[in-house]
Amino acid sequence: MMKEIILSLIAGMVVGMLFKFLKLPLPAPPVFSAVVGVFGVYLGGILIEWIGKLIQH
Repeated sequence: MMKEIILSLIAGMVVGMLFKFLKLPLPAPPVFSAVVGVFGVYLGGILIEWIGKLIQH
């Protein structure tokens, strides 16, 4: 899992540098709270899976 995170971070950095080099707007939310919101959606999905597994046992 850590390998996926590192590869995602590297890919994101390369895309960000490419967009800046081409003088394009960054394809990411400009506000940190938006990034936290996306992370919250991910965690919510993980939580529902975890609860589902707990109920099935």
